[in-house]
Formats: sequence, structure tokens, C-alpha cells
Amino acid sequence: MQATLSIELARTLKQIPGYDPFATAGDCTFDEAAARHALDFIAECCTHVKGELAGQPFKLEPWQQAIIANLYGWIRPDGSRRYREAFIFVPRKNGKSTMIAAIVLYALFCEGEPGAEIYSAAAEREQARLVYEQVAGMIRNEPVLRDSSTIYKYSVVVGGASYKAISAEAGSKHGFNSSLVVVDELHAQPNRELVDVLATSMGSRRQPLMIHITTSDFDRESICNEKHDYAGKVRDGILEDRSFLPVIYEATTEDAWTDPKVWAKANPNLGISLSEDNLARECQRAQDSPAFENTFKRLHLNIRTEQEVRWLRMASWDACDGAVEVPDGGCCWCGLDLAATSDVTAFVAAFRGEDGGYILVPKFWLPQEKAKERDRRDRVPYLTWARQGFITLTEGNVVDYEAIRRDINEFATRYTIEGLAADPWNAYHILRELGEDDGLPVFEHRQGFASMAAPTKEFERAVLDGKIAHGGNPVLRWMASNVTVETDAAGNLKPSKKKSTEKIDGIVASIMAIGRASLGGESAYEDHGVFYAGEV
Repeated sequence: MQATLSIELARTLKQIPGYDPFATAGDCTFDEAAARHALDFIAECCTHVKGELAGQPFKLEPWQQAIIANLYGWIRPDGSRRYREAFIFVPRKNGKSTMIAAIVLYALFCEGEPGAEIYSAAAEREQARLVYEQVAGMIRNEPVLRDSSTIYKYSVVVGGASYKAISAEAGSKHGFNSSLVVVDELHAQPNRELVDVLATSMGSRRQPLMIHITTSDFDRESICNEKHDYAGKVRDGILEDRSFLPVIYEATTEDAWTDPKVWAKANPNLGISLSEDNLARECQRAQDSPAFENTFKRLHLNIRTEQEVRWLRMASWDACDGAVEVPDGGCCWCGLDLAATSDVTAFVAAFRGEDGGYILVPKFWLPQEKAKERDRRDRVPYLTWARQGFITLTEGNVVDYEAIRRDINEFATRYTIEGLAADPWNAYHILRELGEDDGLPVFEHRQGFASMAAPTKEFERAVLDGKIAHGGNPVLRWMASNVTVETDAAGNLKPSKKKSTEKIDGIVASIMAIGRASLGGESAYEDHGVFYAGEV
């Protein structure tokens, strides 16, 4: 570090949470003039493009100054930049797009990289367009920049340097010779392909820089979580990588997510580009709606949640572990979620409780070979649950429809099934057998919003009000913890098998059963006892 480094800038450099750039500098030195050149360019040439501040100078906040100064001030012995990759982890509405645009402009107009190729990359065209509009708008607002550049639809050319906004939806990125790449909203990338292609395109550059800037992903295998984990290890000194800048603003799962102090910890621009009143409203919405809780935690606090959108709070679910006691001959309404080939089949009977709620009695079937495979590969304890009597294992590696049909009919000899709702997709044959041959009142229940929204809402209400008793069934609890919901434009909810982290068949069957039970025992259909009796 040079002796001339001002105390003010030295403090600025250390404002990155949990990270000391001096501790791992090695033989790198800090060039204050280089850092101030980048800071001054942004202060003098970059403006806001949208909102109330449109046209006014873009003033870097201290946390943003720390990022810019570290990226452009640290120098290797050969005179090139120290940092070659940065991970900037900051919640939404913290001014990240404006900062991205400023970084792009500095590289485009000031670095003098021969034949510079600069790219801002996003998962979708719309997101890529947002960053491009910030860049183009800043250029148009500053005459010196405007007069020395040519602006095209999604690109800008300055002399021999070029900038282009691209998305994962576009064609091949092979053949690029990238000098700067900024990947916006890394968590939205559908896979790692775009990131890997762009990273390998920088191999011939003397001082390439790749910047990932993103909010949190949910808990899954992804390039975003991979980079976040790596950045955390660099920040904490577990891994030594002096060329990697980890900038992580986040709350933790142990933090009180409703506390404004926690909001400030995760949001460095709170009170500037993000109002505390707006965040308070979003937090209250998350407290009122379990479906929004994980969205708030992930997008506003950078907490990696179990699902993209958690629907059920497990504390609410666990509070419904009342005893499951129903008399022989009792009336029930059932849901059947039938596996297509080799996975879990779920059957749930809903009995009316004395308090007007629902008592759930679930049954599950799974091919034995599939259970062994999942138990070994994914550590899902199917074999343990089978030994405990919570799952019935059938022989072979495909669904045993005859065993399922036999068990349902046996159940029907003990209890009175008033209605059995099922999706006929890949299950028409067994449903017709249950309905026409066995005499059970089978109803078609498709999985779209039209059929699922009302029973999903009723199921959610019953859980939140403690009007469900499930006896603590561990398979059903595991499935409840996996559920992610989809929302349509009208705000209707339905469980999503596609988006959920694991199996949710028992919850889907429970929703269909409660959908039948909520009709109050009176059929809304002309022919109650024959499949097909009508769509629920």
C-alpha cells in the first residue's frame, strides 16, 4: 500500500462487510489516483436516468464508492488490475442497475483497452434491456459522451470499443473476446452455460473483469449459489483468492427478519433508493401472507430460502398435529394424486372435525426399488417411513395400480367415501375402474387455477386457523415443507410441482380432498357416482 493513501479512502476501502482487502493484498499495491479517476468520472459524467432524480448527477454512496475504489485502485506488480472477478450480493431496489451502467461507461470511455468488448448479461431480454437503457440514457445526458459515441438498438460503439446488452435467450456467445462482463441478476440464469461461455471468452485479455451482481437465489443447485458460497469463503478467509472481490449484503436465517435493524444490515441503500416505509409495508405483507414470506426474505434481505415462494409456515403446520381419530363408518372426502410411472402416489381422506375443521388421513405408495434408490441417492428416508408404517412399498420399480386400487377399496369398506377427487392425467384407466367397476364416487379434478384456487385457499385458511389435524405424519410434513405455489394475475394460488423443491403429492391430494369436503356434502354435479361426474 502506498504511504500517500488518504485515511478517508482507506476507511472507504474497508466498508465491504466482513472483508479486509489489505489483509490479502500480498504484493498488490493501491493506486489512489487510479481509484479517484474512476470515482471522479462517475461523479462528473454519470447521471440518473429514471424517476425523480432523472438528469441529476449519480452520487455514489459510501458502499458503492468502496466497490469502485477497490475494483479500480488495486494494482498488481505488472501494472494490471488486482481484481478479475467480483460478486456483488445486494437486495433489490438498492440502485444496482445505475451502478452497473456507471461501471460499463467507465470501461467504455476511460480504460483504453484495445478493442474492448464489454457486455452486460441477463437471463431475459427485458432485464438486459433495463441495463442497456441506463447506459444509453447516461450517454445521452452527457454531451461529451454523446458526441464521441454511436448508440444502436442494444449496443454502443466508442472508437474501437463496444458495449452490448445480451441475454441467455439470444443465440451463441462463442467468438466473443470479452474485456468486461457484468452479469445482472445471476440468480435468474436458467443454468451456468451463459456464465461459463462469457468467462472463457476473457482468456486473451490482460486484465479482464467479470462482475456478478444479484439478489439471493432459493436453496437449490445453481450458479448463483455456487458463486455466493465461494464469495463467502473468500470473505471469511477460508479460501485465498486475492483476485476475487466478495461484496455480500445479507441477513441470516438467525436474524429477526421483521426488525428494521436487520433491514438496514442487508440494504445499504435503505433510506436512499429504498424507503423504509415501503420495506415496512412489504414486511407486513409477508407477515400476513405466508406465500409472500420467502419472497420478502429472499429479495429484500438476501436470505437463501428453502423454496422460491414458501406457502406454508412449518410452525403453523406443526401446530396442527392434533390426534387423528375417526370412527368406523365415518364420512370422508378424498383426494388421489396418482404417480404416472415410478414415483409416490398419495391418497388423503378428509373427515370433518367437531370444530368444523378437517381431519386428514393419508396413505402413500411407492415402488420398492424407487424407494431404495431415493433413500440412497437423495437421503429421503422412504425406507424408514416404510418400516414405521407411513408408506406402503410395492414390488418392482413401477407403480402397482392394482395394489393401490385394492387398498382404496379396503379403505372404502371401513369408511364412507362421499367423493374421490383425482386428476385423470395418466390415470384414466384406474379411475374408471374405481368409479364404474368399484362404485366409488370419483370426480375429475384438474390442476389448473380454475380447479385448484378455491380449495387451495380453503386449505391455507384451515392451516392458519389451526382447523386441520394431521397427527404429525412425517411424510405429509416433509411434503408440506416442499411446497412452492404459483400465482396468477388475479392473485389466485395453486401448488406447483414444477417449482417445488421436492415431492408435494400428499399436499395436492389433501387440497383436492378438502375441496370436495368444503362442498358440505352436497354435490354440485348431476351424476355423483360415476366417473366422469364433472370437473371440480
